Amino acid sequence: MTISTHVLDAVAGTPAAGVAVTLLDADHTVVSGGATDDDGRIARVAETLPAGVYRLRFDTGAYFARLGVPAFYPEVTVTFEIVDAAAHHHVPLLLSPYAYSTYRGS
Repeated sequence: MTISTHVLDAVAGTPAAGVAVTLLDADHTVVSGGATDDDGRIARVAETLPAGVYRLRFDTGAYFARLGVPAFYPEVTVTFEIVDAAAHHHVPLLLSPYAYSTYRGS
């Protein structure tokens, strides 16, 4: 089982590089973290996790501050549940200064 993510800057139409991402478990304990690469991806946020509820917290405020863009959301937290601990879970984030969207990717 792996968790991956991909952040796209929907306004610029480009990958969002350098976004800090933290994975937390149901108790809000940090499991792992990293930053998106030049393609806006983290290929393996985590591996070998049991089924349960997890959160990916994206530091969107720092990302937009680096770009000099005012933004409404200082962070985005996506809460999801892993039912099949053997499956790959991909959590994309489409980002703009005043909105965001996510879905279960493949």
